Amino acid sequence: MTGCIARSDIFQHRLMEEPPPASATRRTRERYEQLVREAKALCASCPLFTDCLYSAVAEHDVSGFVAGTTAAQRRSMRNLLDVEVQADDFDQLAGARGTRRPVSHEEVLRLRGQYPSDSLESLAMRLGCSLSTVKRHLRRARRGQSPATKTPRPRPEVNAVLDAFETVVDVQPCQPRRGGSRVA
Repeated sequence: MTGCIARSDIFQHRLMEEPPPASATRRTRERYEQLVREAKALCASCPLFTDCLYSAVAEHDVSGFVAGTTAAQRRSMRNLLDVEVQADDFDQLAGARGTRRPVSHEEVLRLRGQYPSDSLESLAMRLGCSLSTVKRHLRRARRGQSPATKTPRPRPEVNAVLDAFETVVDVQPCQPRRGGSRVA
């Protein structure tokens, strides 16, 4: 069992989601620092540290304290590595769609192809958007003006992520870890 699971009271503590502001009480700031020290020690001894760090930096935008890093430290590491990671949209993964959520061009075209005899109003209801949004996407498709898709940036190598970790995080002299990776 990993430390983050065995000691979820540390990793899921409300202070670990977002560090306290400078205006917080001294007691609150000290408690946060204590939690961070405990979490870092657990992460340092975890056999999954390297995989967890790579995932949190190069694959998923997670919040809280993960792999010995804060969210701000992971953003700094991504900047060093020129990595762009989108926050996971759990509503979309669950199939829920709220108001004012952008509708992808590809989704509009896919549904139009899937339901060619449905009215545009029906498609808008299926997508959870306005009729004008559906019309706009279909006009763009007729004109051949599909929105430009960004070419995804290549993911960094694991060693580059570990180097960024050592640069960003205040690392004591490193101790060798299983699998050749190092962490304080």
